[in-house]
Amino acid sequence: MLDLRVKTPPDWLNAVFGDFDAFLLDHANCERKASATGMSFVARYPDRRELLDPMIEFAKEELEHFHIMYRICAARGLTLADDYKDPYVNALRSQVRAGGDAHFLDRLLVSGVVEARGCERLFMVAEALRDRDPALFEPYMELARAESRHHAFFFRIARLYFTEAEVKARGGEFLDFEAELVQRLPHRAAVH
Repeated sequence: MLDLRVKTPPDWLNAVFGDFDAFLLDHANCERKASATGMSFVARYPDRRELLDPMIEFAKEELEHFHIMYRICAARGLTLADDYKDPYVNALRSQVRAGGDAHFLDRLLVSGVVEARGCERLFMVAEALRDRDPALFEPYMELARAESRHHAFFFRIARLYFTEAEVKARGGEFLDFEAELVQRLPHRAAVH
């Protein structure tokens, strides 16, 4: 897993299971947004041929994850939530530089960091579900495993266009910022 600078505190799970339905709806929304992010790279960078096929595959997989989460929510009688601004993702995106290659690199790295935090947290939820709701344990474990592939995916794509030194340096800046962000944001029944 990507070298996150801090671990999510175990008490984050208290917020998750304090309103698990809200968490499920947020998770569904995150999967939908991740699919849209993949397609936004395709739409914005059609000239970067090396990223097109893998990014389309990523978007399709995230759309399938959204479908899984939709089914879980529907089985519980939940109605999908309206779109809203995620304070964690918006704070990370506020650090993205404007224009050209810097913007492209930063968008890739932010996406990778978001996927890494999601991976860590979905594994936490999956483990907690082992005893709380065994029927959800396996779907959550599978989703967590997919997230572990996704964060590495964005960093691999970045390395196609930028040097290892550039990716490592800028990625480190995002990871440092993300660590501070995780420590100051309040816990909520949400993936991020």
